[in-house]
Amino acid sequence: IPVKKKPRTFYSAEQLGELEKMFQEDHYPDNEKRREIAAVVGVTPQRILVWFQNRRAKWRKLQKLSIKGNRKYPASSA
Repeated sequence: IPVKKKPRTFYSAEQLGELEKMFQEDHYPDNEKRREIAAVVGVTPQRILVWFQNRRAKWRKLQKLSIKGNRKYPASSA
């Protein structure tokens, strides 16, 4: 039986701005906070959950890349 995927949710610049602001405050919002964010942004709490999961993955990837970059070019002591 094929699994029905949810259609992709596209966010406006305003919605993304609000989500990014919330992400800076807390990377792991609880259920209540997700409901508040969903009300502000205008999507379901489930979409907020997924957005935060994806954003944390992107954040971890960027952290890993920046650490790798720092090792490749260590700060000179001169």
